[in-house]
Amino acid sequence: MAGAAGSADAIVVAAGASSRMGGADKLLVTVGDRPLLAHAVGALASSPAVGSIVIVTTADRRQALEAGGWLPADRTTFTEGGDRRQDSVRAGFRALEDAVPDPDGSRVVLVHDGARPYVPMMLVAEVVAATERHGAAIPVVPVSDTLKRVIGDRIESTVDRSTLAAAQTPQGVRRSILRSALASDAAADGTWTDEAALLEACRIAVHVIPGDPANLKVTVPADLERAVVLLVGPNPTRRSGLGRDAHPFGPGEPLRLGGLDIPGAPRLHGHSDGDVVLHALADALLGAAGLGDLGRMFPAGPATPRGVASRDLLSAVVDRLADAGWRPATVDLTIVAARPRLADHLDAMRTAIAVLLRIDAEAVSVKASTGNLYGPEGAGRSISALALASIVAQP
Repeated sequence: MAGAAGSADAIVVAAGASSRMGGADKLLVTVGDRPLLAHAVGALASSPAVGSIVIVTTADRRQALEAGGWLPADRTTFTEGGDRRQDSVRAGFRALEDAVPDPDGSRVVLVHDGARPYVPMMLVAEVVAATERHGAAIPVVPVSDTLKRVIGDRIESTVDRSTLAAAQTPQGVRRSILRSALASDAAADGTWTDEAALLEACRIAVHVIPGDPANLKVTVPADLERAVVLLVGPNPTRRSGLGRDAHPFGPGEPLRLGGLDIPGAPRLHGHSDGDVVLHALADALLGAAGLGDLGRMFPAGPATPRGVASRDLLSAVVDRLADAGWRPATVDLTIVAARPRLADHLDAMRTAIAVLLRIDAEAVSVKASTGNLYGPEGAGRSISALALASIVAQP
């Protein structure tokens, strides 16, 4: 039975730091024609069962979503998140209570991960219907791998997986039930990785329904490859690839980054000139074409001169793509660096990269993040870059 039309509202949790994506903001990576987060919100917005949507996110992500015009403005509310998922859900619930009052608490609340971009409409409807019937419901998928309990570096035992399942979102709960759970002592004292865990702590029964294996959560760079295929579809004349590179600062200057020389900043250490942006981009292009990686094409040794310009390496990669029948099409780059400040250089990098790839500058996106004091990039000891590139077959 499908969920009743307009009987549910959604909270999209998208305030996390993408810490396992090598510093890139996975929620703003462009997949097809829009950011990953816009796909997740759009999947809920397209469901007839969903009325209003609250997006719990950062100011930068809000700006990107609003600028694209992908969302129904009359049904969408934004609010700032907290340090933990449960804090963000609480903030989203407060915003929902203000936007769509529900005194008797009969409406369904769907809580969904912003990093799950591919949510079938039927799954949303089934979660809503099960929640209306049982009060709380979540989609789950069977655990297929053999599970081991490990202590230190040794296996202690094999875990019986017959009663285990992996939880997905959206997770549904009647608003009156979630209202009570959020006001409980359990909510104040514990840390909960999803809404079902909070309800369990409050001794509230949670019904399960079959989830969808395609409803993946994008957590690590490899997940983006699957997301591209699911959202854009396989295309034998178009492929996508991911590349990442990181280098510590070394002696000397200027810094070479994105095909530019930046005076006053130290160089990055490496066998070449250390341009992590062009290295990540080269790996993304080679990976898309199935041609290996930059290290195999130009191994660090006598055949590759020390200090070689990364611009020359990238030009050689473009030539190799052409020999294989491919050409670059689009590029989305994220640079993570606490120093130096890069905002004034991004447009020039975009132009330089477009020239090196022999494509229009409009097909190149270059973003920068300070790293939020996380890891060696955030501490100012290194710079990393993540590249998502697409290539198209030569006519």
